[in-house]
Amino acid sequence: MMKFLILCLAIFNVSACKFNVEQAMKKQLIVPDVIPVAPKEMLQVYYPSGLKAELGNELTPTQVKDQPLVKWNAEPYSFYTLCLTDPDAGPKLKEFHHWLIGNIPGGDVNMGETLTAYVGSATPPKTGLHRYVLLVYKQPSKLVFDEPHISNRTAKNRFKFSIHAFSKKYKLGTPVAGNFYLAQYDEYVPILLHQLGVQ
Repeated sequence: MMKFLILCLAIFNVSACKFNVEQAMKKQLIVPDVIPVAPKEMLQVYYPSGLKAELGNELTPTQVKDQPLVKWNAEPYSFYTLCLTDPDAGPKLKEFHHWLIGNIPGGDVNMGETLTAYVGSATPPKTGLHRYVLLVYKQPSKLVFDEPHISNRTAKNRFKFSIHAFSKKYKLGTPVAGNFYLAQYDEYVPILLHQLGVQ
């Protein structure tokens, strides 16, 4: 399995990876809990810790505390939206979105419009593994977003999010690339919650 994923990444064979992404997302119920249709391409997600998301591997909040490098098969003259969301924040609070960037030109995330600044996993204690889902959507054009711009110092407006509702609002269609990892509580979580002003 690991060798197959590495091969997919190395040769960027979207058709070979398609079944892998769809199968993994259905197995973890990301389809249909988060999105109705899985993306065709595996989003490459590399963390400064040296680790990467691999369709459901477990990473710790400490390992994902810093913003990752993400890559996909982007068209140079198109715009994209990138999201990282946690659908397991609780039945009344889900989804909690950790990162949201729109108007990404080509694949240059740093040149996109940051709607929600990145924060890593903040899985509360005794809640088990949460799914952290990264999705990329191709926009129909450059967009004007009316979402609040959220800093990495607050949890306000991060709860009760729906990436599917967001994609419908802005007519983004089906995500073109995606990935996810699993995480549970570790000693970094209280530090991040304090940063976000959550007691």
